[in-house]
Amino acid sequence: MSDYRLEIKNPIPLVLLIPKSISKINGVNKKEYPTVEEALSVKDKNKKSVNLFFGSFKTYGGTEKTVNGIYSIEDTANVETWYRPDINSNCRIARANDGAIFDIINEPEDINQRHQFLKFKIKRVKGGAWDE
Repeated sequence: MSDYRLEIKNPIPLVLLIPKSISKINGVNKKEYPTVEEALSVKDKNKKSVNLFFGSFKTYGGTEKTVNGIYSIEDTANVETWYRPDINSNCRIARANDGAIFDIINEPEDINQRHQFLKFKIKRVKGGAWDE
């Protein structure tokens, strides 16, 4: 891993959704996230979106589950991008092209602790019940 190279062949635009507020309801932390549009509207002094970044997005088809009689699909993906200190496990990631929102599963890995590359896994649960 000492000579790790970031290979992003087809980078896609991703949006970082940082929690606006965290409140405790019945002992459970409830996070409120901005919408994709709100996150993209935050600009720096050069009028560029602060929360927009590019990275590789590799999915593996998802996992089908039936929980309490409800069929759902859990999509997982691996994301590799340049290091950003504001990406952590309490954030969400959205694909800018379709607005699909994913939760970061674990703390993002800072490759070789060099603050150069970041790798993390994300998931999205979607689906529901239908009549057969």
